[in-house]
Amino acid sequence: MSDRDNLDGGAFTADLLFTDGLPEMDDEVGYRGAVAARAAGITYRQLDYWARTELVKPTVRGASGSGSQRLYGFRDILVLKLVKRLLDTGISLQQIRTAVDQLRASGIRDLAGTTLMSDGASVYLCTSNDEVIDLVSRGQGVFGIAVGKVLREVESTLVDFDPQLPDAADELAARRAARSA
Repeated sequence: MSDRDNLDGGAFTADLLFTDGLPEMDDEVGYRGAVAARAAGITYRQLDYWARTELVKPTVRGASGSGSQRLYGFRDILVLKLVKRLLDTGISLQQIRTAVDQLRASGIRDLAGTTLMSDGASVYLCTSNDEVIDLVSRGQGVFGIAVGKVLREVESTLVDFDPQLPDAADELAARRAARSA
């Protein structure tokens, strides 16, 4: 990301990440880890690692011990898919971690009009066509990811899956209870 987009890693509020341009989603509804991984196009092992290393933590419900299930919100799944896209283009996980932190800190207001650009080493946040043109004209931009397009892909993928309420009993916990009864 460019220096103008870097906010010196100050404190941020999770609610600021991707607040506009998203469909209205209930923050109390989430998707199980397997669904989130499938929708983002990643393995469950990647999902688990990214949650444990706090790259992308589930915002609806985190793991709270053996048998509990994480629940990921729509925004979480969108970030997971963006991370996957960046990884696929050869960006290091360290650079992606920096980019995700800066996205959170910047409090993006128009997600549909946002493009993530990269020169293969760094990730830049472009919120206007002028910024994209400026980056490409300097020879820095090698590829871009239109966030709005990824958002629509996640939306259409999740249509087929049932969301879960965080207070709903976990499937594993329900099976254990049935066995002990």
